Amino acid sequence: MAGRRGRSIRRGRADDLSHAREWFGAFITYCNHEHRHSGIGWHTPASVHFGTAEEVRDQRAATPAEAYARHPKRFGRRPRPPEIPKTVWLNEPAERREPAPHIP
Repeated sequence: MAGRRGRSIRRGRADDLSHAREWFGAFITYCNHEHRHSGIGWHTPASVHFGTAEEVRDQRAATPAEAYARHPKRFGRRPRPPEIPKTVWLNEPAERREPAPHIP
């Protein structure tokens, strides 16, 4: 991935610490504000976090709904945008279990 000034990190090596920080900052910005993730209904994490995902979802639903209204026979079923999950984990924590009481 190229940084803001076009420098890329090749083979996992940065030119210096500032280059690594610049590259990583650009990468995180891309992941949070541009890349649409399948696990959150093809939205960006920023859109979900800031509460705009429902509005974006409704806007995206308009075009397929119009196409369905015009030509319903072209569709097997009415198109619907993916649901936005209520909870999302990168690594879902294991269910916490209380230790069994020790009986001597």
